[in-house]
Amino acid sequence: MTLGTLFIISAPSGAGKTSLVAELLSRLDNLQVSVSHTTRPSRSGEKDGLDYHFISHQQFERMVENQQFVEYAKVHSNFYGTSEEWVNSTLDQGIDVILEIDWQGAEQVRKKFPRSESIFILPPSKQALFERLKGRGQDSDAVIEQRVAAAKEEMSHYNDADYLVINDQFELACKQLHNIIEAKRCEINSQRYEKLLIDLLS
Repeated sequence: MTLGTLFIISAPSGAGKTSLVAELLSRLDNLQVSVSHTTRPSRSGEKDGLDYHFISHQQFERMVENQQFVEYAKVHSNFYGTSEEWVNSTLDQGIDVILEIDWQGAEQVRKKFPRSESIFILPPSKQALFERLKGRGQDSDAVIEQRVAAAKEEMSHYNDADYLVINDQFELACKQLHNIIEAKRCEINSQRYEKLLIDLLS
């Protein structure tokens, strides 16, 4: 019996998704973010097993063949995937799970987890998106142009989600995400209250 809720959070690169999720995890108990497997090289400061599970293309292909991913996708010439075994075992413990994935992955996950909740995060403007990407100082102008083009494609799928959050003011956006999760936890049909209700009504 699945007790936790799967929250799918999607956003274009530069919308601030990673910072918002990190803040959300510091404020809410019983919530974990899935650590994706990826074939891309680690960036400065990233740790294997914490930020991503960094694996080779060959390892990734074997996991695909063994159907170990609930979703996987190719993004910017690299592959990203989410372990289905980890998601199921975490939800079964009554822990809510956040998946930070693009629209392609979100589409795959919704088919396997129809009771999941999708949240899409958008930047307040094109200019803000460009400035955030430029401000990272990690990518060349050519790469930034590619990321802006990819962001437009990503943002065109916002209406596939259940909720939309505009990350203009960080604190407000974080509060909105917090409220979405808390509201889901209070649903009358939430399985997390089943034992309590049986006890109260017996």
